[in-house]
Amino acid sequence: MKALNTIITNFALAAALSMTASCSLDRFPETTFSDQEFWNTESDLKFAANRLYQQLEGFDLDNRGDDNVNQTLDFNSPELNMARTPKAEIAKQLYEDLDYAKDWLPTAKSIPAADYGRVSKSAAQALKARIGLFLGTFAKYHGGSDAQTHLQQAVDGATYVMGQGHQLFSDYAKLFNQEGEGPGNSENILVKIYGVDASNVILAHNYSRDLENGRVAVTRNLIRQYLYTDGLPAYNERNELKPVRSAFYIAEGAEPSYNAVLDNRDPRLGLTVFRDGEQAYKGPWVPTTTLGARTAYATKKGFNIPDWQTSGSATTDRILIRYAEVLLTFAEAKYELNGSISDEDLDKSINLLRSRVGMNVKLSNAFAVANQLSMLEEIRRERNVELALEGFRYPDLIRWKLAENALTQDILGAKYNATDWVGADIKNLNLNADQILIVEDKSTRRFNPAKDYLYPVPLNEISLSGGAVVQNPNWK
Repeated sequence: MKALNTIITNFALAAALSMTASCSLDRFPETTFSDQEFWNTESDLKFAANRLYQQLEGFDLDNRGDDNVNQTLDFNSPELNMARTPKAEIAKQLYEDLDYAKDWLPTAKSIPAADYGRVSKSAAQALKARIGLFLGTFAKYHGGSDAQTHLQQAVDGATYVMGQGHQLFSDYAKLFNQEGEGPGNSENILVKIYGVDASNVILAHNYSRDLENGRVAVTRNLIRQYLYTDGLPAYNERNELKPVRSAFYIAEGAEPSYNAVLDNRDPRLGLTVFRDGEQAYKGPWVPTTTLGARTAYATKKGFNIPDWQTSGSATTDRILIRYAEVLLTFAEAKYELNGSISDEDLDKSINLLRSRVGMNVKLSNAFAVANQLSMLEEIRRERNVELALEGFRYPDLIRWKLAENALTQDILGAKYNATDWVGADIKNLNLNADQILIVEDKSTRRFNPAKDYLYPVPLNEISLSGGAVVQNPNWK
């Protein structure tokens, strides 16, 4: 038998050699390709990029991470021992790369429906605007010297996108649900696609169930930011009472009902928070903290019944960049750059967002002066409420240098009212003198302005550099 096997093996080898006599026997594994073998067509690039789209930020809003590599280093690579690259150099490269991308990417309108979700010229320039606004305002409020350069990049990027034919989606509530998906909605500039439905899942998330379980719970601190229907606020960005307040304002502690704090407000509030008695997760909402909504406010924005029903196989897309953000970036960067903004620029940015939701009081310079409003503060307020719960608040507080105040205050929820909280579990509620729920006491909250405006440098990066990379100030 052994001899027979040897004969068969030799015969097979001879046959193989005869068929490949004129061919090279040097073969690469089919799972490994050289650059020359792979990068030959546009399809090759698209297939390679598919993995990058899959790795886009999803409904987990933690932006920290080692999210890409550019080359493989060995132990002799000089990059391992290099010091930090200056921020200005990195920013310059980012702007150049995004401008290059703008020149070569397709327009959003020209991308075929089958390729919906791929990056466009608009996505590149919207990202440039986002970077410019962050770096510009961070420099301005943290003692940098190049704020104007970055703010101009933000204006330029936003202005470009505003000329690409994007429109705000007509329905703010449906924008964050399945009705807002697809190429028909030009407000969505970049999205992470999850799938068609539970039967055709590319990726999946559980965001609607997370809302039910209180993973995202609206606070009173956010509710204070919403204007009343007459266009006037009660609080400023530091959660202090304004000297001129709306006639609709009801003092905290004097609210006659749960819904009173939600009445007569910017319509976006009613599209972000469930009212008492409104159909919510498992029926009409009753103020409670038992479902994990520690504030007793139930989050509506982004809640989607089809997603909720699938439990773990939700497929509603995650919006990463939308046109509303671009408009807000334009308005803020314009004001920060010039110290003022024209009514014309307000009409093509802030007031478009208000008009979309039926907030009929326009923001103008005359209105701000007449009501002792800070224009910059009102632009920031508009950003807070339009982009609420979309992952912008923390970095905004960082770049505005407001975190040391905002993040060290009590986190407040709803006012306890026995009439409204029928059947609610109220054991161990921590209430202040106004019977308002204290979700987190300020004594437990910390933000050290001497160090916390920057993240610490990972210790392994310092070690790998041989000491060339140093730790950020006051981190040990």
